Amino acid sequence: MPVDNTRYPVVVHATRTVQEVLRLLPEADRLKTQIFLLAGEATGYRNDTDRELVFRQESNFNYLSGCSVPSSFVIITAQPTQPEPLVNLYIPKAELADMMWSVPPPDIAEAQTKFAVSKIAYTSSLQDALNEIASTSTDAVYHTLPRNSPLFPVLQESYLQHLGNATITDQYLLPALHKARLIKDEYEIAEIRKANAISSRAHEVVMRLLGKAVKNAIPKGVDAGTSRPLLPGEWLIEKEAEAEAVFVASCRREGAVHQAYLPIVAAANRSSTLHYCCNDREFAWGPVKPHDHENSAHFAQGESRQLSPQVLLIDAGCEWNCYASDITRTMPVGNGGKFSPEARDIYELVLEMQQAAFEMIKAGVHWDKVHLRCHQVLVRGFQKLGIFKTPNSPGSGSWNSEQAILASGVSSAFFPHGLGHSLGMDVHDVPSASKPTINSTIPEDSEGHESLYTYLRLRLPLEEGMVVTVEPGVYFSPHLVAPVRDSRHIDPKVLKKYDSMGGVRIEDVIIIKKGGYENLTTVKSDTAWVEGICSGEL
Repeated sequence: MPVDNTRYPVVVHATRTVQEVLRLLPEADRLKTQIFLLAGEATGYRNDTDRELVFRQESNFNYLSGCSVPSSFVIITAQPTQPEPLVNLYIPKAELADMMWSVPPPDIAEAQTKFAVSKIAYTSSLQDALNEIASTSTDAVYHTLPRNSPLFPVLQESYLQHLGNATITDQYLLPALHKARLIKDEYEIAEIRKANAISSRAHEVVMRLLGKAVKNAIPKGVDAGTSRPLLPGEWLIEKEAEAEAVFVASCRREGAVHQAYLPIVAAANRSSTLHYCCNDREFAWGPVKPHDHENSAHFAQGESRQLSPQVLLIDAGCEWNCYASDITRTMPVGNGGKFSPEARDIYELVLEMQQAAFEMIKAGVHWDKVHLRCHQVLVRGFQKLGIFKTPNSPGSGSWNSEQAILASGVSSAFFPHGLGHSLGMDVHDVPSASKPTINSTIPEDSEGHESLYTYLRLRLPLEEGMVVTVEPGVYFSPHLVAPVRDSRHIDPKVLKKYDSMGGVRIEDVIIIKKGGYENLTTVKSDTAWVEGICSGEL
């Protein structure tokens, strides 16, 4: 059938991947026929039961096929004499049990309207197709994803046993796919834009519900919660789980089936845990003590309780057609929907860090340099707040300069993670391409202590068409701060004022442009807007 590129750009993605494979291959193999054989994800089941798990197609298979049908296969054939590779898709045939228990896979005619591939057949004919290729392309090189790996769908070795003396390798396809997927095309950017729009609205929904509660604007019927359950319009958000439920429901209501990752919904000092995803505690009622994050009891103290001033950090984003979003907003809870003085100090510092990054970002700039700029802003901010001593402090000198503090690595205790990462089909996308092990990708003049760069997931010069997150943060984690608390750079009395507040992270998704960037995240983050929404004033 003719390929329709108004649908998922299968041929474009296949062509790009073939080109990357050819760059990696030994020269002697580049003029040979290249065959890609990939298995799609199968429907999983809960341990030792027949209860299905939520299905999500494996990203590399989806990239090359656009197919979300479980237990499918794809064969891509690229010959030196062909202008484009052939993409043949193999889908399971619907059985009576499929129709009885679940939604059956499409038949061939329906699949031809869905998937812009060269040919569609049933999986029962896959072995015959491979045998035919083996008989006509005796010098072909067969490429698979890493076999015998739990990270990828199982490709049965029986499919490869009748290929004669053909070369079968899993060395090149995955790195080629990662490199191809690093740069997004217009179709992919549109999907990521949609995912971020849905997620942006979900973040705002949570904030607005918090604001309505501040204004006592959430009605509650006389019998609500007693003779009948609370209806959505009557929900209050007083727990991390309730905030998560509202966020996910908002995304699901707009058609997003999956979250791109487990939502992180952390109140009070739990917001200093980077990948906190328990989301099982109430908001803090009464004073927040340094070790409240270790207390499994509720904070609730009765009907007349008052929320303590605290932050609520929500790092969450949905998927749209296998493409991810990733947004973090930190919002005030208690205190009439306004940040406490300490939380506002840190929130505005993180905003300043992100703005400094945005001012640098464009194609050609190395990500390490942008990350370092954020640490520089953090150090200056901490010196202004008095958390870090300045050269003018009593008894201090040049050893408290910005450069000296960066060289000590102490700032990494407060900003321990990388500034951002590649994003696409996976939220931490294409790791081998975005953080290569080749030393030449790291600037020779990198500044600051090596601990500043330990957890970076992106260490490349930025390229036009890359989609990345920009997510600076400042955290007061008792585990990370303890080793540096006695540092000569830190004023312990000032630090103590911030110990219990947790952390702040602000994260947006952007596209790298030749002369700058485009922000795909539509929910605002400036202090006045966030406080206006969370206080019910906007």
